[in-house]
Amino acid sequence: MELDIYDFDKTIVPFDSGSLFACYCLLHYPWIILCLPVIFIAALLAVLRIINFTGFKKICFIFVALIPLEKAVNGFWNKHEKQVHKWFLNRKHKCVVISASPDFLLEEIAKRLSFDFLICTRHNRKTGVIIGDNCRGEEKVRLFNQKFPNARVIDVYSDSLKHDKPIFSLAQGQCFHVVKSEPVPFEFAKQFSERK
Repeated sequence: MELDIYDFDKTIVPFDSGSLFACYCLLHYPWIILCLPVIFIAALLAVLRIINFTGFKKICFIFVALIPLEKAVNGFWNKHEKQVHKWFLNRKHKCVVISASPDFLLEEIAKRLSFDFLICTRHNRKTGVIIGDNCRGEEKVRLFNQKFPNARVIDVYSDSLKHDKPIFSLAQGQCFHVVKSEPVPFEFAKQFSERK
């Protein structure tokens, strides 16, 4: 099977969907402000390296326990679906979208945009807590290889050269660095040898 891989946040859309969704929920369900002290403490512990980033993410979506999640997700995408980059809608191959963003948030837009496959961070929909590991860095490759052991990756698209080097390394066609919402082709070997 031939596939293209796409990151989601700041690649297919020009924003970080998890952060923007949290802001959307704070605006529409203001009582979730009760969760902010716990989230702030977790953020501080992450900055101080007392807990890792996954530890922080286990906390930062606890507010979903206090909102009508399906309604909130639909409202969010009704507002922001139009910001999806048009170039993504003209795909040549089957696509796998791989993202650290929550499954409860991306599954709706995956349906609307007809993603062929979606791999993302799994969360408990009642508590907001991560199930397993955060889908980031090398974990993206591990999950991809687990799901598609015999796939041939053609092109890879991401906004982050730093965090998505592992998925860029899978490309047998072209790598595209999404800069200012536009995919810019680059040579993987040359790009990463220059960054050493």
